[in-house]
Amino acid sequence: MRISLFVTCLADVMRPKAAQAVVRILRRLGHEVDFPPAQTCCGQPMFNSGYAQLARDQARHTLQAFADSELIVCPSGSCAAMVKHEYPHLLADDPNLCEQSKSLAARTFEFTDFLVNHLQVSDVGAKFAGKVAYHYACHLRMLGLSDEGEQLIRGVAGAELLPLPRQSQCCGFGGSFSVRYPQISGALVDDKADCVIQTEADLLVSTDTGCLMNIGGRLHRLGKPVEVLHLAELLDRQ
Repeated sequence: MRISLFVTCLADVMRPKAAQAVVRILRRLGHEVDFPPAQTCCGQPMFNSGYAQLARDQARHTLQAFADSELIVCPSGSCAAMVKHEYPHLLADDPNLCEQSKSLAARTFEFTDFLVNHLQVSDVGAKFAGKVAYHYACHLRMLGLSDEGEQLIRGVAGAELLPLPRQSQCCGFGGSFSVRYPQISGALVDDKADCVIQTEADLLVSTDTGCLMNIGGRLHRLGKPVEVLHLAELLDRQ
């Protein structure tokens, strides 16, 4: 099938290797992947900051950018949730745009959701000899996802999935939340880093670049040699 990559701002700027890994994995599974060049931000930073009109403008732009896409895969639960859950509400006053947003929502999938629930794939041929801890990103809950990431990690030959204390607790990033409430954000990421360190994992993986930036940054400042990867990067290892 033909799949369009919705790269997301953070993956594009901060972790392009994760987006490249998504493309390689989908192509290895036999699918054609394209990249609509007009895509930009999904509008979530504006939406979360109360700038509804700017978020609507971004939603309209995204509808146009992916108008010809049959299926869209996104390596971020937060951006996928914005498209799937917030766009129809943002554009509810325009019946035509609202229907277009519902169509886009139905065609948009978070990466692990697409592999496990849509393609029915949990083993992509990846190999990694080591201990892995998995951080469950908050927006996966909004998408109704649970253990898809863990299923994929268990499909990696040689990987040992370790239990992470308070796995589903927020890492404290939350986009602009980390800037507006630095004390709360800092306390959350301190606790998350402590939980990761307790596991003695070689590798921490998650599905959102924002979480990886936040947790990875704190582990780095603590001088802890835990490698931090997007799940797609782990699944790309052979």
